[in-house]
Amino acid sequence: MIRAGMILLAVTGAAQADIVVPARNIPARSLIAPDDLILRAGDIPGALADPGAVAGMEARVALYANRPIRAGDIGPPAIVERNQTVTLVFDRGGLVITTEGRALDRAGPGDVVRVMNLASRTTVSARIDPDGSARVGG
Repeated sequence: MIRAGMILLAVTGAAQADIVVPARNIPARSLIAPDDLILRAGDIPGALADPGAVAGMEARVALYANRPIRAGDIGPPAIVERNQTVTLVFDRGGLVITTEGRALDRAGPGDVVRVMNLASRTTVSARIDPDGSARVGG
């Protein structure tokens, strides 16, 4: 049943979206510049479509020219390097404890990384804050 004012459209082909691909090979740990990216027609599940969301990020893995970029392939630029000394912060219910720790991997803001507490030699998982400190606990 068709009501007055309703318009029916016939779609003859599948809709294609643009996906973001590197214009050149980009090594892991490199910052991605806007001119490193191009849009290509395609419909690949999981591929990123917004060049603005990719530019300024860091390649977590090697990115190859004309291959789709997926969300797990990129991340915020690392602000903590492996073996760097960081402030380890535990903050819960008004109690704040800080000590020195050693990052056991590279990480950007919001990444979870293993950190060794230098006082106790215990390894904990901590989320990196934008200031480069490592926060453990709730």
